[in-house]
Amino acid sequence: MNGFRLDLIVRYLRPHKRNLFLGALALVFVNMLSVAIPMEVKRIVDDLKTGFSINQVLEQAIWIIGLATLMGLVRLISRQLVFGVGRQVEVDLRQRLFDHMLTQEPGWVQEIGSGEVISRATSDVENIRRLLGFTILSLTNTALAYGFTLPAMIAIDPWLTFASIALYPVMLGTVSLFGGRMVKQRRRQQESLAKLSELIQEDLSGISAIKIYGQEAAEGRAFKELNNNYRDSAIGLARTASTLFPLLQGISSISLLLLIALGSGQLEKGTLTIGGLVALILYVERLVFPTALLGFTLNTFQVGQVSLKRVEDILTRRPRIENANKTVKIKKRVLGRIQARNLSVRYKNSTRNVLDKLSFSIEPGELVAVVGPIGCGKTTLARALGRMIEVPKGQLFIDEYDVVELKLEDLRKNVACVPQEGYLFTSTLAENLRYGDPKASIENIETSANQAKLMDDVRAFPDGFNTLVGERGITLSGGQRQRTALGRALLVKSPVIVLDDALASVDNKTASGILASIREQRNRTILMISHQLSAAAACDRILVLENGRLVQQGKHDVLIKVEGTYKRLWEREKAVEKLDSVT
Repeated sequence: MNGFRLDLIVRYLRPHKRNLFLGALALVFVNMLSVAIPMEVKRIVDDLKTGFSINQVLEQAIWIIGLATLMGLVRLISRQLVFGVGRQVEVDLRQRLFDHMLTQEPGWVQEIGSGEVISRATSDVENIRRLLGFTILSLTNTALAYGFTLPAMIAIDPWLTFASIALYPVMLGTVSLFGGRMVKQRRRQQESLAKLSELIQEDLSGISAIKIYGQEAAEGRAFKELNNNYRDSAIGLARTASTLFPLLQGISSISLLLLIALGSGQLEKGTLTIGGLVALILYVERLVFPTALLGFTLNTFQVGQVSLKRVEDILTRRPRIENANKTVKIKKRVLGRIQARNLSVRYKNSTRNVLDKLSFSIEPGELVAVVGPIGCGKTTLARALGRMIEVPKGQLFIDEYDVVELKLEDLRKNVACVPQEGYLFTSTLAENLRYGDPKASIENIETSANQAKLMDDVRAFPDGFNTLVGERGITLSGGQRQRTALGRALLVKSPVIVLDDALASVDNKTASGILASIREQRNRTILMISHQLSAAAACDRILVLENGRLVQQGKHDVLIKVEGTYKRLWEREKAVEKLDSVT
């Protein structure tokens, strides 16, 4: 019971206290009936000694059947109420988890691992549901069963009562021993199944690479190994269960035989009636199930407590990127001026600034390229503008607004970031394009597709905008995926567009056409981060970064005449192009 968190259990159950109360009340009534029925049987059996008629037997039988039926109905209601609470807590908790995860910064998922997050949102939530449904029902029922049944048994014969349940601690210990092993084996089986599913998903996504490199046999062997592990874990679980249940049945039978043997002596002495012995047998059998179940319940309780902590670790985690305590409201249309004032950004566990005292200003409507060697901080700048990473206060501005003081929702409506790997959802092309504006008309979709130079591809698809793009856009080429992601950003009409190498898979002619199409409106500031200096050359201005610092800025024609980072990068690109043309 280490780490027992009663406060959390109470908090989760508090919204459902009415159903819990009704369920507990129903359980009390069930246990009262379960004690009353054997007592009625005792009375009837003892009355048989004085003689009886067939009508009397039928009347008594109907009476017992009626009580048993009533008990069954009330038991059903109690289970529905309590298990229903567990299910509702599961649904509410999973929704809370999902909503809370959406507030976290993107980097958090990479830190903790998507598999771990999914495990907590599925397996751990299910464990909590069992804790708050099955466990509460079982513990309450066991307490009530013993609380009502033992006094009734003692009233009939105290000595036989304690003799008949003497082996129950052994039963409980056996269940606890085997139950813990079964929990571990069940978890191992689930992990094996998860690995199988993960391999299938990965191989389906990477089927092209498997074919290209001829690794079908290797993947088949990997699957066989995981499949055998799953089989072994499933057989181990079945073996444990097939050992445990006969043991429980044996212990129960020994208790029953002991009761009959000792009870026979009491009958001979005349200190016990036949009806009393029958009632004791019924009571002993009634206590078998809750006693055996108690061991499983304790194991489920411990597992649920661990899952409770794992889920709470996520729910109590505050995102590193969130709205400021006092946010600034945008009072007029954002023009798109971008300013960095000694912008410095350092990633967690890093020893140096990725952006180091970076200062620049971009006017509304400008098309500005950001270039530089790999690792110079270009992508970090793009992520900073959308506050996908932590940004110091007072260092980065959109118009006169500090990006840290703006609501995240307002900032991201006005700054559209298009990453190099634009994620596409398993849906139609139209739905991917209108993702930022689900109510966008087909005319707006066509306009954004035209600006992204995607319409020729759309016309070539048999289903046009209704074409399914597949998982992660697998049915599209790299250039088509990038242009779809760009069209999605253009559709929301943000005054600032940040292209983070978003045209890397697009040829220079198409890239130039896209930039020209966007610039025709002259109402958007475009920050284009690119490794393609030929595309950057057509921009109004170029910012050159190196080691997180702004080392040069200006027009292409001026920069290539000055010794420095830009000229070196330009000459290297031209040398590579020349080499490619020769080979």
